[in-house]
Amino acid sequence: MLITRRSALFTGAAALITPSFALAQGATITGAGASFPAPLYQKWAEAAKGATGITVNYQSVGSGAGQAQIRNRTVDFGATDAPMDPAQLDAGKFLQFPTVMGSIVAIVNLPGVADNQLKMTGEVLADIYLGKITKWNDARIVEMNAGVTLPNTAIAPVYRADGSGTTFVWVSYLSAVSSEFKEKVGVGTSVRWPTGNGARGNEGVAATVRNTRGAIGYVENAYATQNQLVSTQIRNKAGQFVTPNAESFLAAASNADWSVPHFAASVVDTQGEKSWPIVTPTFVVVPKEPTDAARALNTLKFFDWAYTSGDALSQQLEYIPLPAAVKASVREAWKVIKAPGGATIWTA
Repeated sequence: MLITRRSALFTGAAALITPSFALAQGATITGAGASFPAPLYQKWAEAAKGATGITVNYQSVGSGAGQAQIRNRTVDFGATDAPMDPAQLDAGKFLQFPTVMGSIVAIVNLPGVADNQLKMTGEVLADIYLGKITKWNDARIVEMNAGVTLPNTAIAPVYRADGSGTTFVWVSYLSAVSSEFKEKVGVGTSVRWPTGNGARGNEGVAATVRNTRGAIGYVENAYATQNQLVSTQIRNKAGQFVTPNAESFLAAASNADWSVPHFAASVVDTQGEKSWPIVTPTFVVVPKEPTDAARALNTLKFFDWAYTSGDALSQQLEYIPLPAAVKASVREAWKVIKAPGGATIWTA
């Protein structure tokens, strides 16, 4: 379906651990972190269980918590939308790799305004979150939305209250287009917002916007679609107002540079007349020296299944699959993961 809008044997240090897909009956792995990819990880887990025999328990707790849990080794993999700090990756002997790409959209609750009818710019969005634009009939919004009836309603900005990779990407974009926003708010998984109300997770932001007249928020595109929320057009770097859809997402994703360390490609405010301005990879972090080789191998088996068989589900949920060359590079990178005693876990 196209996007519409949108067991291993381990008998000692010298044992060879094979990445074959023999069913690992009863095997369980745990992950925690970003809410951005949570809908997809849950669907992947359901579909992969029959093929691999692996049960995946994933907790959508936010990127900050996901990074903390993998640093503390309380999960088999951490998930984060914001690339983990390179110093922390090196110090903790972690491997970071992308799993899929997604897009972040602005969502609004304005009765009478249809999906993708409203036009916004990054500069206006920045000023809304700075508290400088407070009414929906502000002259700057009205000027770019001829023919749209905008009420004299207070704007209610909604942001993530938890440490969030979605926030990291959103404020990275707003900082890229507004020097004032960059100076006053800056970039991080958690920032000090000048105005608005917080909600936990993409789920919380989606629910708050849906239930608050005049609200605006930012979520991963799948949450907007699944909750039937109203998204907006956004003007891109080329000066074109673009709609969040397959064409604009893929146009932006094609500009990603995966040669950077730790696969930490940025797809924010890229060039291209058709590019959606806020596209991002989401990442998984695993130990290079896990204490449990079987669980580490099962984690890699799960994501290998996702790379091989999960693209259709990705597209159905309006995520963007990784290019085949990137998947191949990630599988090669998995070979640095060693079992206790030094055996290579992934040999495919």
